[in-house]
Amino acid sequence: MFIQTESTPNPATLKFLPGQTVLDAGTADFPSAEAAEKSPLAKRIFGVSGVTGVFFGNDFVTVTKSEDVQWDHIKPAILGAVMEHYQSGQPVMGAGAETASGHAEHTGEDAEIVNQIKDLLDSRVRPAVAQDGGDITFHGFDRGVVYLHMQGACAGCPSSTLTLKMGIENLLRHYIPEVTEVRPVAV
Repeated sequence: MFIQTESTPNPATLKFLPGQTVLDAGTADFPSAEAAEKSPLAKRIFGVSGVTGVFFGNDFVTVTKSEDVQWDHIKPAILGAVMEHYQSGQPVMGAGAETASGHAEHTGEDAEIVNQIKDLLDSRVRPAVAQDGGDITFHGFDRGVVYLHMQGACAGCPSSTLTLKMGIENLLRHYIPEVTEVRPVAV
């Protein structure tokens, strides 16, 4: 098994590509070791000292480290943990664990606008941020303000504010005049 790694715009995260499907559908975010209890793979990665977050996409695993640890010191242990997991035959997600489909539900008078927002996020934004090891999902829409949830490499990334304001906000405002602003939300 050959696992590739890619850097991300967030220096605290690294993207690991195991060369096989990680999740069949959706994403899974583990911002803490406690959250990782429902995933044998995430639990194994959190066993490496210095790991502070794990995120799964379709074909990648993004790992976030603490500031006081260098990638050169923990990358081999993470590669080992991923390889051991796939050789063990255990599932990525434990029984009863759910993956996130992405967007929050929204009903009401803005439903048509929200559907347009979700379509643009799915077609133009999410594929791009997945290449960087992250995900951005719809959280809410209120009086012209779109609230987005940032996960994986996007969470805590120094360039995430620029991506939100200059990229996503401009895109949504261009196609949907009712959108006036985009803000991140912590979940």
